[in-house]
Amino acid sequence: MFLPPGFGEKYVMTALGRMVYYTAVGKPWSDTDVDQSSDRTLLFLHAFGGGSSAYEWSKVYPAFAADYRIVAPDLVGWGRSDHPARSYHIDDYIKLIIEFIEKTGNGSIHAIASGLTAAFTIRAAILRPDLFKSLILITPAGLAEFGQDYSRSFSAQIVNIPGVDRLLYMTGVASGFGIRGYLEQRQFARAERVYPEIVEAYLQSAQQFNAEYAALAFVRGDLSFDLSLYITQLTVPTAIIWGQKSEFTGPEVGRRLAEMNPQAIRIFYHLDDVGFTPQLELPGVTIGLIKKFLPLLE
Repeated sequence: MFLPPGFGEKYVMTALGRMVYYTAVGKPWSDTDVDQSSDRTLLFLHAFGGGSSAYEWSKVYPAFAADYRIVAPDLVGWGRSDHPARSYHIDDYIKLIIEFIEKTGNGSIHAIASGLTAAFTIRAAILRPDLFKSLILITPAGLAEFGQDYSRSFSAQIVNIPGVDRLLYMTGVASGFGIRGYLEQRQFARAERVYPEIVEAYLQSAQQFNAEYAALAFVRGDLSFDLSLYITQLTVPTAIIWGQKSEFTGPEVGRRLAEMNPQAIRIFYHLDDVGFTPQLELPGVTIGLIKKFLPLLE
């Protein structure tokens, strides 16, 4: 496990299974007087992709542990949480986010989320705005915006071939070579920013028993949807950060989404020279932006 000093593992039981999360449990955080109320809680939600887990936020959330209660889960199907062998659907994860907040908090929280999970978080906030004080979202995309449906892409169609999906997962995802190649070529703007610990953390997650079920649901496009059909319903104060070199959905899509609801989406920041996960590629810059945006949203 790759946990920052002072952080440990806890879990809650959800309708989909055991959901592990990481929070401050020891020094140097145990002797700080942090308000444990929900409005002083930062929830960090990881994106989807082969080997994804809460590790992607582990270089960011310690910077807030002296002032906030930190909760960073591995969503069911990912990381060290349960991996039920099932078909995963969009509603599964929207309901899971809501259930997790209900079981780990006692009021509205600040949610910081990435990728497709950030899009799910928007839909969760539409259904239950009472649970969210603010949203800070990295590249929130349902991967089917404005008719550009990822599920119709060549990659998604290949993975829909029975038998081929498992083979591709084992050779292209659950291997160090495959993960490094994906991170360098598609997730990061600069290959030299991918270092061995990142590859190993993704590999450990990807090699969990039954990890392929959620990952393949994502790659097939089973979890994709058009966020533009929902974005105008959002009322929770929101900031969006969009990496210039995001492989799947470019910043022009993000700006178009933001312009659809300026009342809720108060900040749209186009971050240069990063890809899909600036929280791993440029964690210091990501920390600075979150610290800048939190008080503006409050």
